[in-house]
Amino acid sequence: MKKVILGTILMLVLSLSFVSCEGCQDEASKAEDAMEEVGDKMEEAAEEVEEAVEDAGDAIEKSAEDAGDAVEDATDDA
Repeated sequence: MKKVILGTILMLVLSLSFVSCEGCQDEASKAEDAMEEVGDKMEEAAEEVEEAVEDAGDAIEKSAEDAGDAVEDATDDA
């Protein structure tokens, strides 16, 4: 008797798990769209970070050149 009840419960759980609903598919579609949007935003952020790193590199290079010029001017004055 116990096996019959447990078997029936198992069959009900399995049958309910395989039922597809339109609402579930809509939610899955929304989640997929959101993931695509997140991916796009991450790509944009990566590009902006890359540009910022390049700009910082250029600024450091210019500062080093200016410091070198200042040292040359100071040696010439001395």
